[in-house]
Amino acid sequence: MSDENQILIPESFLDLHRDRSRTRLRTPVAQVRERYELCEDLSQQLVAQAQHIHFDLGVSEDEVLARIEQGLAQPESGFSADEARWVTRRLAELLMWD
Repeated sequence: MSDENQILIPESFLDLHRDRSRTRLRTPVAQVRERYELCEDLSQQLVAQAQHIHFDLGVSEDEVLARIEQGLAQPESGFSADEARWVTRRLAELLMWD
């Protein structure tokens, strides 16, 4: 299988998988791509839920994002703490929240 893929992984996500010098990936690129696709898809799927919690339940934007990150950072979620943070930041970006 070729590593050629049209999906561009943002630097912010690649940084999660780079060594301390930020020059090489610690994780195979195929696995990074798979994790990126999972995290990006989850961010997209969480938009409606976050909007519902914020607008319908009256929870502040910061609190909505904090709750989501806290849930994703749990070991049983399958996401690393860094991925949970990335998903939450991406979600804030999609929602145009600070």
